[in-house]
Amino acid sequence: MSRQRNLETLPFTAASQWLAGLATSLLARSLNMPEPLLYVTGSLVFAQVYAIETRAARSLRPARLRRQLLAWFR
Repeated sequence: MSRQRNLETLPFTAASQWLAGLATSLLARSLNMPEPLLYVTGSLVFAQVYAIETRAARSLRPARLRRQLLAWFR
């Protein structure tokens, strides 16, 4: 049993992959760094932003906020 490819989405995915590759290479050239280093740097930035957002979400839990609010008014 073979899969039928949707002929309308195939060129779109090929064009989007080509545009993503072009954007990556242009960004790497504008920052004057090799593409593999650009990928690693992007991963590092993502990991740091994720860690910061996780820490911020932990500090905004309702129980903790309630405790802080009650402590301020004592």
